[in-house]
Amino acid sequence: MKEKIIERVLLLCSLITIFTTIGIIGVLIFETINFFREVSVIDFFTDTEWTPLFSQKRFGISPLLAGTFLTTIIAMFVAVPLGLTISVYLSEYAPRKLRSAIKPSLEILAAVPTVVYGYFALVFVTPLLQQVLPADSLSGFNALSAGIVMGIMILPLVSSLSEDALYAVPKSLREGSLALGSTRFQTAVKVVVPAAFSGISVAILLAVSRAIGETMIVAIAAGQQPRLTLNPLVPIETMTTFIVQVSQGDVQHDSVEYRTIFAVGITLFVLTFILNNISFYLKRKYQEVYE
Repeated sequence: MKEKIIERVLLLCSLITIFTTIGIIGVLIFETINFFREVSVIDFFTDTEWTPLFSQKRFGISPLLAGTFLTTIIAMFVAVPLGLTISVYLSEYAPRKLRSAIKPSLEILAAVPTVVYGYFALVFVTPLLQQVLPADSLSGFNALSAGIVMGIMILPLVSSLSEDALYAVPKSLREGSLALGSTRFQTAVKVVVPAAFSGISVAILLAVSRAIGETMIVAIAAGQQPRLTLNPLVPIETMTTFIVQVSQGDVQHDSVEYRTIFAVGITLFVLTFILNNISFYLKRKYQEVYE
């Protein structure tokens, strides 16, 4: 009897999740259709200007995409090398006691509110970079500091999931490699990491999705100036930052300016959906099954 109750509760929770997701997608699609009745789809994806809140309205999402990808790339340049290095060390070199102490400490970073990361990027990282870089080359709001701090934020996601994938590789592979004369480093890089490729790739793609959807860090530290640029030293605007900007209540409800957040939101949803499906495909394709 108790098992049936638990099964029904779990089924109910699953149905609530499914219907909530369907509802969110339905709202996005409905409002986006209304938006594209007034704005050309071609202009939305090809125009290089994004000024829906100004008198001369332009609805090209390219500047928001550029800002989003720029901060995400910077974040991944920080998170992937550090995360993989940490995961390899914890899996292959660290003593068991040290591993049990370091891994929870790293995961504490995931519990820090993102608004704290945002102000950390604004009041600490940006002034520090301004002292290191040439004078007046780095703006007070910029993509570089936001991307660096975002990389620190997603570091636990990359390191923890990658370490789990490495730790799951059977010891027999390590022992066989060492028995053939390989060093510990060669075993880690040429045997263990390739064997755990599916798990590592999933960790990286999930981190990319997390970085693309990050809001508060870029809203606080990166600025609100949509521009089509790859220069990380200037203010930019991401898709999530624009959604926050419009959602503050200064735009009239049901106007075309208000509906832009749904068009941007469904674009963001499609990007993360594609990345999640790619990670699922890579996991299925390259997953190693050991007996």
